[in-house]
Amino acid sequence: MDEKHESPPTDLAQRAIVADQPKGCVLLVEDDRSVRRYLEVTLQRSGYQVITACDGLEAMKLALSSPIDAVVTDAVMPHLSGRQLARFVRSNATLAHVPIVLLTGQENKDAAASPDDLIDAFLYKPVKAEELTSCLASLLRGRITQPKETN
Repeated sequence: MDEKHESPPTDLAQRAIVADQPKGCVLLVEDDRSVRRYLEVTLQRSGYQVITACDGLEAMKLALSSPIDAVVTDAVMPHLSGRQLARFVRSNATLAHVPIVLLTGQENKDAAASPDDLIDAFLYKPVKAEELTSCLASLLRGRITQPKETN
């Protein structure tokens, strides 16, 4: 008798495992409380862990004390701008690899157009939820290290 053992489709099983894993930790920096809350909920619903800061200085401290996978920051904030925060992140050996998304208003299109190695993506306010989550997914693809199995 020829016995066949069928295993569940690997593709479906793999997708289920990936869907259950966290997508990463995002440091969200926005001085407008209502915008910050909207973006925080948007990211959380998409499976990201979110750490929030209300200005660049607070974000700098959090970046040094928390394991983060990406930074989403407003361009114009008190104490430290989004570009200054990006400069700090890029100059830190531990954080230099972290992707940075700069949120900017329409009035800052010229600044966004200036090419540099500080910012990985620019999004214009008001930011659509799909736009932000797809941008982060694209930037983080393959960057987040999965926990290693221990014997």
